[in-house]
Formats: sequence, structure tokens, C-alpha cells
Amino acid sequence: MLNYIWLGMILLGVIWALITGRLDNVTQAVVSSADEGVELSVVLLGIMCLWSGLMNIAQKSGLIRALTRFSKGLFTGMFPKVPEDHRAMGAMVLSFAANFLGLGNAATPLGIKAMEQLQTLNEDKDTATDAMVLFMLINASCLQFIPTTVIALRNAAGSSNAAGILPQVWISSFFSTLTAIVFYYIFKAFEKGRDQI
Repeated sequence: MLNYIWLGMILLGVIWALITGRLDNVTQAVVSSADEGVELSVVLLGIMCLWSGLMNIAQKSGLIRALTRFSKGLFTGMFPKVPEDHRAMGAMVLSFAANFLGLGNAATPLGIKAMEQLQTLNEDKDTATDAMVLFMLINASCLQFIPTTVIALRNAAGSSNAAGILPQVWISSFFSTLTAIVFYYIFKAFEKGRDQI
């Protein structure tokens, strides 16, 4: 559906440019945007390679396993039906760590891997478990400490203080994650009450 919306917007833009006689402006915008897109991709590629490499090193060195043990109390409390030593727990920790470091592109495949591992614990394969729903909510709310991608985008756009958004990111991402968790438990309580009726 989104592809049709984009196609419609592009076609409307070209048709409007034809009507108003500004087709040369559209051509210039396409060329300059393509150039800027390549430059931005190269900047982001370097940062993503750096952080993805660090995450890979952390995983292979055992740091992620140590983080999992360290945060075991928190995660086992939030995900009581996921065994502590299950691969899903490690995958979730990796995904949360990637989001925490602002690596949305690295967090996506890690989140998919975590969901696949959580699905192995799911008895009803057509319905998401509570752990899957809560993991998705926390992952989508994206608690961040270092918004790497946003800082890179601001830096590429010429910001004089690319990291100046850190306090706002900390506050907003903390409250968005807290809100997601609170609403999860509110709706879970409603569902439990409805089942008892």
C-alpha cells in the first residue's frame, strides 16, 4: 500500500511540474537528491559498520552473555515464561542493546531473530505470546542512550552540535518505554478481567 502512495505522490509531482512548466526543477531535484542520498548512505554505512562490528565482537567475546547474566533479574522478571538460558533471552538482550545504542538498522535483524527464538517457545503458533508482545512494545518504544543514527544524520546535515539532543532523547525514550510497559500491563489486566467474566 505504501508503494502506491509513494508512486501517487511522485506522479502528482511530475504532473504538476508539467502543468506549471517546472519540469526542469523536478529533474534538478531528482539529481541532487540522488547525490545527497549516496553521500548520506556512505556516512551512515561507516557508523553502522562500526557499531555492528562492536556488537559482533561483544557477542563473540562473551560480553553479551555477561550482560544477560547481569540483567537476568530484570529480564526474567519481565519475561517469566522465557527460560534464562534460552537463546531467545540472548537475542532479546542483543536487540535491546542495539536499540539502546541507537542502532535501529542493527536492532531490526536482531529483533527478528529474537522473535524467531520466542516463536520456538510458543505453543499456539498463530497467536503472539505475552513475551512476544512485550518484547515488541519495548523494542518499538526504543529506549536509547546514544542515538547513533540521529547524531550521524544531524552531523551529515551540518549541525554544529550533533550530540546536543542527548538529554531530550534520554527523557523522551525513557517515557515512551515506560508508557509502553504500563499500557501493556493495563491491557493485560483488562484481558484477564474479561476472561474471568
